[in-house]
Amino acid sequence: MTPTRSRHAAPPLALERVVRSHWTLGARSLRDAGASLMALWGSDARDTGDGFLLRAAFLQADRISVRELAVDPEDPRVPSLAEIYPAAARMERANFDLLGIRAEGDDARPWLRHGAWPAGVHPLCRDVAADSRWPAQTDDYPFVRVDGDGVHEIPVGPVHAGIIEPGHFRFSVVGEKVLRLEERLGYVHKGIEKRFEAMSLHEAHRLAARISGDSAAAYAWAYCMALEQLAGATVPPRSLQLRAVLLERERVANHLGDLGALGNDAGFGFGLTQFSKLKEQLLRVNAAAFGARYPMDWIVPGGVAADVDRSAIEQLIEQHDALADEVRELHAIYDEHAGVQDRFVSTGRVSPELAARLDLAGLAARASGRGQDLRRDLALAPYDDLDVQVAGSRLGDVAARVAVRFDELLESLRLGTRLLHELAQGPVSTTLPPAAAGRLAIGAVEGWRGPVLIALEAGTDGRVRRCHPQDPSWRNWPALEHAIIGNIVPDFPLINKSFNLSYSGADL
Repeated sequence: MTPTRSRHAAPPLALERVVRSHWTLGARSLRDAGASLMALWGSDARDTGDGFLLRAAFLQADRISVRELAVDPEDPRVPSLAEIYPAAARMERANFDLLGIRAEGDDARPWLRHGAWPAGVHPLCRDVAADSRWPAQTDDYPFVRVDGDGVHEIPVGPVHAGIIEPGHFRFSVVGEKVLRLEERLGYVHKGIEKRFEAMSLHEAHRLAARISGDSAAAYAWAYCMALEQLAGATVPPRSLQLRAVLLERERVANHLGDLGALGNDAGFGFGLTQFSKLKEQLLRVNAAAFGARYPMDWIVPGGVAADVDRSAIEQLIEQHDALADEVRELHAIYDEHAGVQDRFVSTGRVSPELAARLDLAGLAARASGRGQDLRRDLALAPYDDLDVQVAGSRLGDVAARVAVRFDELLESLRLGTRLLHELAQGPVSTTLPPAAAGRLAIGAVEGWRGPVLIALEAGTDGRVRRCHPQDPSWRNWPALEHAIIGNIVPDFPLINKSFNLSYSGADL
């Protein structure tokens, strides 16, 4: 008799409380073992006698490990992880702005505050009311200056000449060659984490889906995964398969849009036209099958909001097949277009060594020799049955990130078609039992940019006590500052688009 294989719908989690001296030692040990820092966040636990809690989530080969440090509220200083994981610097600065937990390091500049609240106020503290208002203050941010003969500064943003989110980019250049880039984000800070604390566990998935609109399926699934873990619920297999179909179509939609935009940035308007047409066709089928072009409320606690009928399944499969044929043809056109390749090849390179040092994540990491993908590495249901093929390159330039997009797009179409052919029979949702208060759970999903994480803590009376969402863009924004060095200013839009990082997902 063949033994039944145990399947996991949520990542195995190891939670450990550490003392101050082991905060950095443990992180360094994990880094030496190849673990990545997925998230770093704080919580106000003074009402339970724990002061502040600082938590870090690390992705290991077969699990997510969360290290927890109790922080004295009278002296809320902690050792910094930035020397071990460079991306931690901005997470630590955000933690200070929101909670007052100060990481001991060289960079004490605000990250999210932007003069929107007084310097001594920390909005995520439980004694700060969610409806608090303060007069706007002057915000003079001290950018790092580069001096020397012929060095000039070019400020770009935060308001841009297109309908995109706000971010400020400060270039130090000689002629058109970029010597240094410094980013400043936080302009679309919305108080999402504070808003979660006023919501019930069963309604907050709708807010999660709107953290970064182009990753709605990834965030909604990650939230529901964490809640289902807290509730000890088993989600029907058919609903997990349908969630994966929507997640893969979300990946396809974004790659189609980006491939068109990248062609346009390289002066190839034909690419924009063709890929925009394909994306529009995909969104129209989404509306027919899932009830919305961008189905933000389709993944719900316990499953999905509605089933898909046989005609919708056939329509989805038919579109996947047609899209795959057209994408292969367009891939050949991009590869054979000398002007496009001239703009793509060797532009905005992030070497495998730099990618490893910066702990790059997701699509950008896979284009620079780091083949991480939660769909394969954690192999949660239903991906554990799908033999996910992870795209990759070691070249690390715009051309590599474009090539990875093409390969991932085709793989997502293959996975989506297989899932639809193998849909299990049965219900598409289940009712969740109450979640035990005080417990912490982690939901993690490989979104189209990279790993999306939700850390969820249940409160009393079915409320959210703490919900921290973490976008992979936190780990990748610093890499963009390195990728532009030595390139010319006009190549920045192309390099930036090849990463296409989330402002909203990092600003919260």
